[in-house]
Amino acid sequence: MYSRRSLTSWAGKVRTKIKICGITTRADVGQAIACGCDAVGFVFYKRSPRYVSPRAAAAIIAAVPAGVERVGVFVNARERTVRQVARRCGLTMVQFHGDESPAFCRRFRGWRIIKALRVRSAGDISQASRYRTSAVLFDTFSADGFGGTGRRFDWNLLRRANVRQTVFLSGGLTPATVAGAVRLVKPAWVDVSSGVERSPGRKDARKIRAFVRAVKRAEKHD
Repeated sequence: MYSRRSLTSWAGKVRTKIKICGITTRADVGQAIACGCDAVGFVFYKRSPRYVSPRAAAAIIAAVPAGVERVGVFVNARERTVRQVARRCGLTMVQFHGDESPAFCRRFRGWRIIKALRVRSAGDISQASRYRTSAVLFDTFSADGFGGTGRRFDWNLLRRANVRQTVFLSGGLTPATVAGAVRLVKPAWVDVSSGVERSPGRKDARKIRAFVRAVKRAEKHD
């Protein structure tokens, strides 16, 4: 079982929760949990450099303590595949990061669903109203792929938006930028992958710690 340390000595209780995504190794998930992150994400999209097989993910997830969300990321996967992987890995949340329709997302009543929307304009954010999911994740649009770009969109668009679901903010978040994002958007969650890596799929423990510290400092001075 991975050990989870409390980092309350840095700045008290965290209001904005933190998800570390694109995890591929036991060591990296252990570091994320030790730093007090609230969720760990595993990418089951084979075209991603952060892809992890269901078998490998299940072995890593087996030691994740209760209270840490276990999120599976899927891109335009078949319903049967999603269900099989989610059950095998013991996922608590399922994130759809492709072109999944509102009807498709409604089929998974046994899991809390995050629908990712790739943002270019305010019109992309308004698409959240079509989905009856637990949460919506806003990420940066890229014509080259689905997520993991390391680029940010105009976060000011979210300040003017009326989103009824829980908001996850992603895209261009790093230890240097996340504090500004938290103060500006005030999301329920921040979701980071490439911003705390030394290479795709390999996390950097120092960057994870710096990221968590930055979130806490932003809240302390809010």
